[in-house]
Amino acid sequence: MSASSNSNSTTRSSFSSALEERRWNRLGDMMSRFHEYFKREFNTVYELADGSFSRRGLSLPLYLRTARDMNNHLTMHHTIEERHIFPILAKKMPQFSNKADGAHILSHKGIHDGLENLDRLISKWTEDPKSYSPAEMRECLDGFREVLFHHLDEEVADLRGESLQKYFTLEEVESIAI
Repeated sequence: MSASSNSNSTTRSSFSSALEERRWNRLGDMMSRFHEYFKREFNTVYELADGSFSRRGLSLPLYLRTARDMNNHLTMHHTIEERHIFPILAKKMPQFSNKADGAHILSHKGIHDGLENLDRLISKWTEDPKSYSPAEMRECLDGFREVLFHHLDEEVADLRGESLQKYFTLEEVESIAI
């Protein structure tokens, strides 16, 4: 077999049609939309941490509200995943388990350590706005950015059809509410 025909066989889709591919990728596509929003939200909070929020018409209290909203959005999203989606996936996919081999739950814990630290800082600066430190805000965000972004990308990859096909039938995937 020639190298070109071999590479074609490895890139060929395992789906029989574009419709079937969309059906298999529904979970990953939906999750991707959520996760891309969280990345934009995080990047906005990070970018404005230097004090440039005032050039965008935000006061410090409104900027801190934006940061707290991001915190709340991620917390709510992870709570929903852990209570309603991960238990279904974990029955067949160990990476969604709440046991030691559950990479996504471990990532959530790392992210939430960072979010708890962020919440403490937001509370401190809300009480004493003069103590706001752009460097401290960015240091806090840098402390969990890598685990957050890696997790968001990895989870979407695990919810793509190519991955789900290894564990579920299409009917099972379509029965998972998201």
